[in-house]
Amino acid sequence: MGNSVLERFSACGPFMKTISLPHGRQRLHTMPTSTGYEIRTQPSYDWDGRRRGQTPFTVLQHTLEGAGNLRYENRVYRLKPGDTLLLTVPHNHRYWLEEGGRWAFFWLSMNGEEALRLHRAALAAAGPVLRLKPATIEQIAACSLRLADGEGETPGRASAVAYEAAMALYDDVFGAHSQDGPEDGAMRHVIEHVERHLGRPIPVEELSRLSGLSRSHFSRAFLRAEGMPPAEFVLARRLARATKLLTETHAVSIKEVSALCGFDNANYFAKVFRRHFGASPTEFRTTGMYASLPVGPEEAD
Repeated sequence: MGNSVLERFSACGPFMKTISLPHGRQRLHTMPTSTGYEIRTQPSYDWDGRRRGQTPFTVLQHTLEGAGNLRYENRVYRLKPGDTLLLTVPHNHRYWLEEGGRWAFFWLSMNGEEALRLHRAALAAAGPVLRLKPATIEQIAACSLRLADGEGETPGRASAVAYEAAMALYDDVFGAHSQDGPEDGAMRHVIEHVERHLGRPIPVEELSRLSGLSRSHFSRAFLRAEGMPPAEFVLARRLARATKLLTETHAVSIKEVSALCGFDNANYFAKVFRRHFGASPTEFRTTGMYASLPVGPEEAD
């Protein structure tokens, strides 16, 4: 790679591009939200992952020059040239520039259920500071610059560029581990079981027994495989079924939709639905609203 990425960003100069596009009836599962190239020299650059709102999104930020700091849960990292920061928000982390420091980097942020799933899986497997291959950095950098140049002016194109960046990261982190192991087969079996039984309670203990693993081992393996904890996955699948029923079966009442999706209380179902999609089930059905808000870990039962 040499300095080619740095040269490309230096040539265009610092920039920030916010991608804000209208959401249609169909939700796109990977969407960019912003991208940019910055050179920071003031300690006012300081982000707390617990104070950036409750709408989940991801941050992929690559250090080109200088250095920055990351506190991730209870560990502190020093981010140097060649290090890539991978985070989800909201989360207990902070990244900042100290007094007298200099930090040059480019970043790409995205949201959507698939973006969060892939990035959470990468975090579980490799942690928040990655040393990606030069070709991977080149590809993600190209995605950033294409978005800055206006390639993502429609939802479909914007989603395609973000998904390309997400899959470049996925191949780098997981490419050498593409062969299925015993745990992968167990996770597929668990997921099929969840899909068949969404209309009733599905405790994590039941899923761990089905996998043949202890609960703690199962929870870690499921997080690595799916990028989210088991309870959060079950809730996400319940809500996905609910949106499908609300869209395609207008003769089914809200109370019936609630029951078919495993919620034993229609009022609770409506509360959870609004929290995640910004509309009540009735509003969703009437107006076709479909906000691009994936399920976040703080919402799981």
